[in-house]
Amino acid sequence: IRGEYLDLVDVTPLPVPCNLAFDIGTGTGVLAAILANRGVTKIIATDNSHRALDCALKNVNLLGLKNNVSLIEADLFPKAKDGKDEYGKADLIVCNPPWLPAHPSSALESAIYDEKSKMLKGFLNGLAAHLSSHGEGWLVLSDFAEHLGLRTREELLDWITAAGLKVLERTDTKARHSKTLDASDPLHAARKAEVTSLWRLGKL
Repeated sequence: IRGEYLDLVDVTPLPVPCNLAFDIGTGTGVLAAILANRGVTKIIATDNSHRALDCALKNVNLLGLKNNVSLIEADLFPKAKDGKDEYGKADLIVCNPPWLPAHPSSALESAIYDEKSKMLKGFLNGLAAHLSSHGEGWLVLSDFAEHLGLRTREELLDWITAAGLKVLERTDTKARHSKTLDASDPLHAARKAEVTSLWRLGKL
C-alpha cells in the first residue's frame, strides 16, 4: 500500500558516475528495477530470504532486467562464498530497512519489524567500507518509529555519525496511503504525521 519511497528513489539525482549499485535487502527487487530503469548498468541486489530472492528473480526476469540485476543471498552487503569482498566499491548503495524496531513474529513481519534496529545499524556501520570515493548511500526510512516513541531522531543521527558518515541531503515525502485517512485507527495521529525520507549519506 506504500509507494512514496519509490518516487524518492526514482527522482533523487544519481552520483556521477554511477556504474555499480548495491540494493541491500531487495525484497521484491523493486528498487533494483528502478535503478536499472534509470540507467545504472550493474546492480547487485541482496537478501537473506530465499522467498524474497525468488520473488525478486521473477520480477527481474519479467521486466527483462536480468542483464542488469544480479541477485545474491547475503546478510546485508554482498560477499563471495569464502567471505571475501570481490564485488568492489559501489557508487550507490540503497537500503529500505524495516521501519519499526520490534520483534517480528513471522517471516512476513520481518519486512516491517527490525528487532533492536539490527539491519538499520548494520547497514550504516558497513556502508563507508563499501562505497567508492564519490559514492553515496541512500537510506530510505519512515519516521513512524519516532512518532511511536520507539526511536528518536537524535539516536538516528548519532548512529550515522558513529558509522563515519555525514548527511549530504534529506528529501521528505508525506505518507499517502489510505490508513492516514482512517480516524478510527488507534495509530491515526502517528500515521497522519508520518514522513518518509531518503537520506543521502557520504563518507566523512
